[in-house]
Amino acid sequence: MIKGSCLCGRITFEVEGALEHPPEACHCSQCRKQSGHFLAAQNVRKDQLTVHGEEHVKWFQSSDKVKRGFCDTCGSTLFWQPLIPDYRYTAIALGLFDDSVGRKLSKHTFINDKGDYYDLGDGVPVSDEF
Repeated sequence: MIKGSCLCGRITFEVEGALEHPPEACHCSQCRKQSGHFLAAQNVRKDQLTVHGEEHVKWFQSSDKVKRGFCDTCGSTLFWQPLIPDYRYTAIALGLFDDSVGRKLSKHTFINDKGDYYDLGDGVPVSDEF
């Protein structure tokens, strides 16, 4: 079981079972504005995820395709979900996990939208789409 929490600890979560997909980093302007840099996240099946303190998760619909979850107390970036009926995954910000997830980034997405104050030199594949 993998555990994590927001900065203030009002929201905690557990992920049961193996992680199916490797994490990705998104450099789109919305992810940069939400997180303050770029968003590195791990997709987790909803049926593997248990959230405690869910009443403190606030959702912001940032476009007609996406909503973003954050803590109503400390403001921590938490989740990202597409607005697709019956979508099976929630993306969890990698910085929330208490311990190592044992995974490395698999891709940088929307790199043409990335900030000009940093370079990507980690050898991870890049794409200008999702």
